[in-house]
Amino acid sequence: MRLTTLCYIEQDGKYLMLHRTKKEVDFNKDKWIGVGGKFEENETPEECLLREVKEETGLTLESYRLRGIITFISDIYETEYMYLYTADRFSGSISDCDEGELVWVDKQSVLSLSLWEGDRLFLKLMDEYNGFFSMKLKYKGDSLIEHGVVKYSERGAEK
Repeated sequence: MRLTTLCYIEQDGKYLMLHRTKKEVDFNKDKWIGVGGKFEENETPEECLLREVKEETGLTLESYRLRGIITFISDIYETEYMYLYTADRFSGSISDCDEGELVWVDKQSVLSLSLWEGDRLFLKLMDEYNGFFSMKLKYKGDSLIEHGVVKYSERGAEK
């Protein structure tokens, strides 16, 4: 089982996207994703988020929000639980990333990029739904074969 964070940093109607092109062995090779990564031992989700964003971008997050938890199930990769965040305030300057190229992309254009199919689903949901959600994404190889979502409101969980 793997624990990770992923953050979509927002500014002026754009997301900071990472085009994963630099690592030789990378299951995200040539995909566009937000920034984040794996938990280190004894880290909280927030500690992982802040460390990974700083390492990959050079930015220090000053305002961020947990939007959801994504459960990835795969026949070829280990199960992953990902804490999904958005951030709208930060300090610092963007630095080079050793995993790929960082690019500000208009939010309306993000879905036209080379994304995982499940990422398209949670990006659309984040745009349409302002609350917290849990999403299950089941893959066979690189193909999404099943998905489900539970939205949370003040009343609790709603399918």
